[in-house]
Amino acid sequence: MKIRNSLKSLKNRHRDNRVIRRRGRTYVINKTVRKFKARQG
Repeated sequence: MKIRNSLKSLKNRHRDNRVIRRRGRTYVINKTVRKFKARQG
């Protein structure tokens, strides 16, 4: 899990990346390639 300021660039790295808001934090998760995980805030 990476902690980043900008998640927009990470979202574009793979076509299955999803931006999800949970508990006031923003996450990028990917169900097929699990190494693409990031959090903001």
